[in-house]
Amino acid sequence: MPPESVSDTNGDERAAPEPDAPEPDAPEPVAPEPVAPEPDDKDWTWTLTRVCPECGFDAAGIERVAIPALIRDAISRFPEVLARPDATERPTPQTWSALEYACHVRDVCRVFTERLELMQREDHPHFANWNQDATALEQRYGRQDPQVVSGELAASGEAVAVAFTHVRNDEWERDGSRSNGSEFTVESLGRYFLHELFHHVWDLKG
Repeated sequence: MPPESVSDTNGDERAAPEPDAPEPDAPEPVAPEPVAPEPDDKDWTWTLTRVCPECGFDAAGIERVAIPALIRDAISRFPEVLARPDATERPTPQTWSALEYACHVRDVCRVFTERLELMQREDHPHFANWNQDATALEQRYGRQDPQVVSGELAASGEAVAVAFTHVRNDEWERDGSRSNGSEFTVESLGRYFLHELFHHVWDLKG
């Protein structure tokens, strides 16, 4: 159909102008990457012999047979935390959100499962270095789905609890070391790991 005609002031007919093309939609703004917290490069191995003054956890008083049950206890606190409306929000620009802490704990469970299995399989192994701060940035912890992370954390927590359940009596004193030279037995690795879990529960007041 031809464009409808309109008359100008002289009575001559002319075609109506074509309507302007719509402006293209503006691209969605990209959220800036969150500020990275200060790297935690402290040596926490002292918590194996002293009560942590922050979270109150006493790793030295833990019996080896209690390790699996305590792992499950700590992990059970996270689904409620991740269901909070503010789970993705940072309390301060340089403090992880509940979601970021949960992602970290999920990955800690995986790392400690690998280290335990390595100590059972090899004599005096050296653990591969793991940079938790770089991992948080690379995997964009703050942009992950809290519901998905909740399921992944439950699975990784159960896996490491099962791994400690299956440690034989003659394996508890097997040893291994970190890249910074810190040495662990299977038993002290488990107690050190428990402090890590419960300290993060305390971080979140879960």
